[in-house]
Amino acid sequence: MTALDQPRSPTRIPFPTVDEIARHCHQSTEPETVHIEVHLPGPVNPERLRTAFTEALHHHPRILMREAPGPWYRRRYEWELTTTADIDPLAFPPPTQDALKQARTRSLTHTPPLTASPPIRLEAIQLPTGTALILTVNHTALDGPACLRILATAAELYGGHPNTPTAPPTRPPDSPEPPTETPSVWTPPARVAPGTPDPTPGGNGLLLTELPVPHRPKGSPYTVNDQLMVTTALMIVHWNREHGARPRPMRITMPVDDRPRGTDMPIGNGTRLVEVTFAPEELTTGAEPDRMAELLHRTAIRTRALKSLSRPQLGHGATLLTAPVVPVTWRGTLTRGLRRAAAPWTSTTLLSNIGRIPYTLDFGSAAGRAHAVWFSAPARMPRGLTVTTASTAGRLHVALRWSRTLLGSGDGAHLRDLFEHYLHATEEHPA
Repeated sequence: MTALDQPRSPTRIPFPTVDEIARHCHQSTEPETVHIEVHLPGPVNPERLRTAFTEALHHHPRILMREAPGPWYRRRYEWELTTTADIDPLAFPPPTQDALKQARTRSLTHTPPLTASPPIRLEAIQLPTGTALILTVNHTALDGPACLRILATAAELYGGHPNTPTAPPTRPPDSPEPPTETPSVWTPPARVAPGTPDPTPGGNGLLLTELPVPHRPKGSPYTVNDQLMVTTALMIVHWNREHGARPRPMRITMPVDDRPRGTDMPIGNGTRLVEVTFAPEELTTGAEPDRMAELLHRTAIRTRALKSLSRPQLGHGATLLTAPVVPVTWRGTLTRGLRRAAAPWTSTTLLSNIGRIPYTLDFGSAAGRAHAVWFSAPARMPRGLTVTTASTAGRLHVALRWSRTLLGSGDGAHLRDLFEHYLHATEEHPA
């Protein structure tokens, strides 16, 4: 399994590489939470939802865990599996006018603790029309796709309808063309230019929007993911140009998830990260309508090559850094120092495209089937901005999340408009 080590005992699992690096780099000022928001057309029954969610946790026992205590000189952090939850992970806030806004804020600012099982929190918000389910995940322990699997199981247990995942969409055939040349990874990439931060200090801001899934001509050599990659790059280039930033290579981190989506899906942090790089001149000319097809084609070649690479989730350096040869606290000090030193080479932004939601998320006749699903990934500095997308019911659900030390709510709205503009531009090029 990609992120899970075999347990040393029936109740203990050593932290995998991704979990340990995240644990070392935790910051209370910018919590590492994953926010998942599911909208249902009707109301849910609280006790019925509690029963289904509790049973879903037991269907996937890897989620019932907490960080095990240990001495400072231990060589590994360990997860301790539990048979029941330490705390009630489900809440039903009063249906006030600001209940949804407050729940979103909590999802960005209040991290479920690692010391209590499970490290997630689900809030069911009653809306004027329907229900919003907001799942907050401690990213040190779990990622978004794994927790979506938990929700899919809960929906099946609640509504009684099978949640068998649909087959992934058909991809264009592999191109025999080699990857095009890209700037050196040793060149510091562009940063998102500072905007006008809101007076509220610290933490992340969030903007959710819904757009049509971009059209792609039949037989195109690129995917919707490639269109989103180009859209994100052009959005930041436009933003930086407006704010007087000097052109630099663009580097965008892209999570790749090869796990199955059935009930046997490994639960944990299971994605590996690759980086897609663009030269400044590519994005300058690529915005022109007659050059867009060429930019999309080059992007498709690069992303396909990166996805086919076999490498550790965070690279060989991270694997070496987490080798249990010295006390884990010493490795934590080294990891934080290296992170600060490598900050100028950190990618410009992260684009996490969940893709088409493979589950129906049908909660039965009263609550109904999910018609909107948003994810948002942490936006810590030095990136300061992440873009997360998913598609449901033929619509693209986009989350822009930013560090409040870099951008404000007005900046988020402008970036959303730029994203929509360039996403539409990827559809307008000559076939």
